[in-house]
Amino acid sequence: MPSLIRRALAAGIAACLCSVVAPAQAPPPQRRTDNAPPRPSGTTPRTADGHPDLTGVWNGIGDNLNGVPNQMANNGISVDSPTSAHDIFSGAKITTFPRNTNRPLNNEEDERAAALLRRSGANRPIYKPEYWQMVRQLDANANDEDPTNNCMPAGIPRGGIPSYIGQEPNHVMFIYPGQGGLIATQTMYRMIPLDGHKHTPLTDLDGTYTGESIGHWEGDTLVVDSWGFNSSTWFDQIGGYFHSEDMHVIERFHRDGNTLTWTATVEDPQVLLEPWTTTPRVAVLNANPNATLPESDPCSERDLGHIVTKEHH
Repeated sequence: MPSLIRRALAAGIAACLCSVVAPAQAPPPQRRTDNAPPRPSGTTPRTADGHPDLTGVWNGIGDNLNGVPNQMANNGISVDSPTSAHDIFSGAKITTFPRNTNRPLNNEEDERAAALLRRSGANRPIYKPEYWQMVRQLDANANDEDPTNNCMPAGIPRGGIPSYIGQEPNHVMFIYPGQGGLIATQTMYRMIPLDGHKHTPLTDLDGTYTGESIGHWEGDTLVVDSWGFNSSTWFDQIGGYFHSEDMHVIERFHRDGNTLTWTATVEDPQVLLEPWTTTPRVAVLNANPNATLPESDPCSERDLGHIVTKEHH
């Protein structure tokens, strides 16, 4: 056999052997588009009085708690791809802006896509007809009108799920760190009694950002009933959804293993035609037994006067 042929055969055999024994390369990481709410795991701990123990730091899914993908699922949006989604309630197809590149999405693009998707959901409060123009104006001018853009507290229920819950027999403590992302706000806290006492009459209360809150248990669900608000907050993260001082909010917290599901029902007969209930949101317990909340950055507004677009969150 000529030497040239022998060398060619040897090279071919070597190439085949290399292809067999060479370790397979890991596929490139894929961007997650499955934004289903987190599934619970583990058992649900209980306190001495038999109620579920809600104590813990509820930030186990990190930034996704308020961004992509969890927040979209929690607002009734199911993501099919980076440029397509559908509404969980109606099943209607939602198409976001087309992308002109195949590179992975970065955080800024995630936020832009998430903002468009959140604004497309079907679960929206129904205002009296005379207030829709005001809602549209607030929404269109959110850069100037959104109270959180001026470092005001998010209020209730806009604050969502507290990042820390401390549970005692006669009260629970909620802490909401000031944060960036969808909204940047002052840190809030709430100390909510569970001892069965009644609300102060609404006419005797001076309105506050978090209202007067009283809690009770309905089976394994903690129900927090709040009124006595000021009218200086919006009650959802988008849309210019203002409220009156007569707003009444009922929140429900249900723990299942390492997950906490939250909903809030807003009643405001002054401006809404009917009560509105949020899409359920789910938080995950921080698995680190020594987890603590870091100090929040101070909310010092220096940028609002320099905003030149009407881009929405």
